[in-house]
Amino acid sequence: MSGSVTSQPGVVAFDYSTWSALYPSLSMNTNVTQATEYFAQAGDFLNNTPLSPVQDLTKRARLLNLLTAHIAQLNLPTDAGGNGAGTVGRVASAAEGSTSVSLDMGAPSGSASWFMQTQYGATFWQMTAYLRQMRFVPGRSPRARIWP
Repeated sequence: MSGSVTSQPGVVAFDYSTWSALYPSLSMNTNVTQATEYFAQAGDFLNNTPLSPVQDLTKRARLLNLLTAHIAQLNLPTDAGGNGAGTVGRVASAAEGSTSVSLDMGAPSGSASWFMQTQYGATFWQMTAYLRQMRFVPGRSPRARIWP
């Protein structure tokens, strides 16, 4: 499991040792305090309560850890590989002299753009596509309310 369940049922707790094992390149530049804060920020994007749309705690832990990695990558100093140093997308063109690579992810929607900045965010975006679709909740049709 990518995180552990706290004593509060239905909530995933941050486990730095697991997270650092999953993302060793990020943990070299992200201490426990920073990573814990990034995990809290991840909870602002994906509800980490019993009311979360992701009820499977193992899956939710995986998603929250990906978001934590995304936020950590965005906050790394540039010389440590942060904010734009990673490559995301398909190679659209490449050159050899003076080395040039162009990457393309297509035209992302407004909310997708933030996630597409890192491989972790792009993975999270793809894994949560089902959450951005309309959901049908079966049940009785509401009774028509006619004003007298």
